[in-house]
Parts: sequence; structure tokens; C-alpha cells
Amino acid sequence: MTVFDHEHVLPEPADTEALGESLAAQLEAGDLVLLSGPLGAGKTAMTRGIARGLGVTGTVTSPTFVIAREHRPGPGGAGVPLVHVDAYRLGSSGIAVTDELDDLDLDTDLTAAVVVVEWGEGVAERLSSSHVLVRLDRRPDDVRVATVRRMSPT
Repeated sequence: MTVFDHEHVLPEPADTEALGESLAAQLEAGDLVLLSGPLGAGKTAMTRGIARGLGVTGTVTSPTFVIAREHRPGPGGAGVPLVHVDAYRLGSSGIAVTDELDDLDLDTDLTAAVVVVEWGEGVAERLSSSHVLVRLDRRPDDVRVATVRRMSPT
């Protein structure tokens, strides 16, 4: 079953992770995934699910202060590394966001890994001619809602 092009209601963080795991089954090396949504919407939970689905090693936590983390393939996993980036702080040092993004050298990772960028919408699209956009929102009742779309040049 595809996860693309419909709304997913995610009552618990485990549901967000499960959606990420289902999404991972449809990803391959070279895919760029941009996560969009406010604080607390579930971007890191989604990435944990993607990591679990890819079978990578290491604990997935928000890379806010280190900007990017690489998770190597684990035994029995999909054999594809995960590069997890948090673009939230990019541009805060006075350096242009595009320059900081270029400094991360993510275009090299895009050929051999799945690259997930939290806060990536409006920032990281230029890294690839196509990408997966996951928009997450948090309703007042604390339920998350996600839409997942493959975005290609028009």
C-alpha cells in the first residue's frame, strides 16, 4: 500500500513512526525527504520510523545542534544509509542558508543514502530534481496529521 497522496491521522507518536517505517519501504538510495511542520509536529518521530524501516544503526534524535547525523546500514537492513539533517538553525549564524547547506556536502550523500531534512521545505528542494515532501501538523487535541507527496519538477 502506498503512503502517498492522502491524509494520515496519527493519534500517537508510535503512529507517526509507523508511517515513517511504511514510507521507508518505498524509498531508495538517492531519495530526498523533506519534513515540514511546526515544533512538536513529529518530524523526529517520522525520521525514527524511516530509520527503523531502513534498518540503520544508531539512535535517532534531533540533530538540531550538530546539524547532520549519518546512520549506517545495520545487519539485515535495506543496506541504505540514512543522513538526518535539521535545517532549523541554518542561517542563524549570519551565513546564507544556501551556503551552509552547501557546506554539508549533501549532494554527495544523495547518490548513496536516503537524506531526510527536518525543516527542509523552502530550504533544501534545490538539492534534487525531485523529493518527497512530508507535511506534518499538530491539531489542538495533540493528534498529528501528515500528508506525503512525491514532488517532481513541473
